[in-house]
Formats: sequence, C-alpha cells, structure tokens
Amino acid sequence: MTLPQRLKSLDVFRGIAIASMILVNNPGSWDYLYPPLEHAKWHGCTPTDLIFPFFLFIVGAAMPFSLSKYTKENCPTREVYWRIGRRALILFGLGLFLVLFSLTLDVFLNGAPAAKFATIRIMGVLQRISLAYLISAIAVLHLQRRGLWLFAAILLIGYWLAMQLIPVPGYGAGILTAEGNLVGYIDRLIIGQQHLLGGKGFDPEGLFSTLPAVVTVLAGYFTGEWLKSQPRESRTSINLAIVGICCLLIGHLWGFIFPINKQLWTSSYVVFTAGFALLLLAACYELIEVRSFQRLSFPLEVMGLNAIFAFVGSGLFARILIKTRIGIGSDAPSTYTWIYQHLFKSWAGALNGSLLFAIATVCFWWLILYIMYRRNWYFKI
Repeated sequence: MTLPQRLKSLDVFRGIAIASMILVNNPGSWDYLYPPLEHAKWHGCTPTDLIFPFFLFIVGAAMPFSLSKYTKENCPTREVYWRIGRRALILFGLGLFLVLFSLTLDVFLNGAPAAKFATIRIMGVLQRISLAYLISAIAVLHLQRRGLWLFAAILLIGYWLAMQLIPVPGYGAGILTAEGNLVGYIDRLIIGQQHLLGGKGFDPEGLFSTLPAVVTVLAGYFTGEWLKSQPRESRTSINLAIVGICCLLIGHLWGFIFPINKQLWTSSYVVFTAGFALLLLAACYELIEVRSFQRLSFPLEVMGLNAIFAFVGSGLFARILIKTRIGIGSDAPSTYTWIYQHLFKSWAGALNGSLLFAIATVCFWWLILYIMYRRNWYFKI
C-alpha cells in the first residue's frame, strides 16, 4: 500500500517551520531573548538556526508531488517552465516588496531620506527560497536520480573547496570570518556592497551562499520522492530517523574542518540541518501518517497550509507596528514597543514579556489562518 499524493505530515512540518519563524522573528524586544531563540553569533547552530533550512527542506519535499506529472515519461513543456519561473519570480518579488514596504513607511512616516531606495537590499529569505527552488526544480526536470545526487555532491564539495582555496584580496584563502570570507567578496562584486544587508560587506542570505542552499532543497526532494513509494508503517519513520542520525553525524564531523555556520550556509551546515529535518519529519510521519493523531496536529496543519501568506503577512504587520508611533515627539515609542511594554513587560518582566509577545503573535496569526482555513482561502503561488 502506497501513500496518497498529499501527506498531512508535510503540511504539519511546514506549519512547525512557519510558527517557529514567526516566533523567533517577533520578540517583544531583541535585547531580551532566551538563548534557544537566538541565532548563533557565527559558527555553531542553535534551534533557531534550524528554521530556515527546514523551510527549504519542505519546499523540496513537496516537489515530487507537484512536479510528478512532469518528471516521469512526459517531457517538460513550456507550461511547466512558465509555472516554475512564475512561482520563483513571485517569491523573489514578495521578498523585495517587504523591503520596499519598510523603506516606504520610513520615508513617509519618519522622514527618512528617499535616497535610501537607492541602497535597497536585494537578497533576503524569500529571495533565497525563490532562487533555490528555481535551480532545484530545473535540475529535477533534467537530471535522473543519479545525476541529481552528483549535482548535489558537486555543489557541496565545490562550495567547500572554493571557500578554502580561492583567495580573497586582502585576506587570503580559507578565511571564514565575517569580513574576509569568499561569500561576502563575491556578493560585493556581483550585487554591490550598498545592496547587502545594512550596507555592510556581508549578507547572510547572499547570492553565492544560495548555491549550497539548493542542496537543502534537494535533500527534501530526495526524501519526498522516496516517501511516495513507501508504505504507511513505522518502518518508514524509522528509516527516516536512521538517515537523519547519519546526516547529523556526518555534518558534525565535517564541521571540524568546515565549521557549521548558518550565515555562510556551509556544506557541513547543510548536512547537519538535513539530519534534524529528517528526524522531525520522521516524528511527524509516525504520529500523523502511521498513528493517525490528526486532531493533535490540526493547529500546525492550519499554519502549514498558508505558510507564505503567514510569513509575508506577519512581516508586513510587524513593519507597520515598528514604523508607527504612539504619542508625539522623537521620544514617542513605536506601536510595537508600546504594546510590548504595556501589555507584556509591565506584568511579566522584560525577558518573559518578550517571549509572551512572540507567542501572542503566533496565536494571532494562527487565528487569522484558521479563519482562512474555515473559508477555504488558500494563498498559492
């Protein structure tokens, strides 16, 4: 017995990723965070550093189901390329829209100089998802399974060798600091320093480091393709967990010579986070597909079905709260800060209030997504 074309466990996995992303992106104050909700300063990996690769992994895991009619006997048509390109373009455009929206609010509400538009950040989370999806989808359409594995290996090993062997002017080869790494140097050459995050010399969602992120998507694709032919049994969950543990071990060992680093999206980070993704998916698969714990997973499924809407909507809403002010004068707090201080910090304290603000934000967006779910409103691209 094989699985149906849609797996609820994938929607729940996606729901976990988007709920976690909203949680870590919306603390009451960035000065008060519990350590697991912070990114690693540079090398290393915290629970928060797992969220973005989980998102990319699930993009890949869904591809065997969405592209199945184009990856068997049928040759890809102009229509499928149009759909892939259109989806990638919309995702990239949404990422740029978030940046432009924030700058526009700054100009019209806070009197920021319009010249800031000339230094708009080009890359970002949605932009990386867009490019990684585009490259992965085209590879899936044109390469057989062995070719895909070879392509993934070339990207990971090639990226590792490039980072270690290609010298950066003024620093040399193999420098993995924020200032002297090859990723920042290439992004400065191609994109321009003024278009990187904060106008600095390095962007954690830059262009060059998107190449190994493609492998994170492909890891999800390999998993989803395998799941399509597996029986709905605990053995499937166990096999996912075993491979996940192996990836954790390989990624950890690789990290001794090529450190695990989210901002550089190192090859060891790709393998290491794929291991955690497989373990989480194994748990979701066992609970939902095998043991049918549907009711317990329902809240997360609701979030997973409209994940992009939740990400973009929560980003827009947060920017509005941050850019608008309660009161008059330069010392007037932003609406965001006022809510945190008066509704959360005032009784829960700075640290717990910051966490409760983030949890309340997740609940707020879950309610919106639940209303959309009840009305069968789904934001698809």
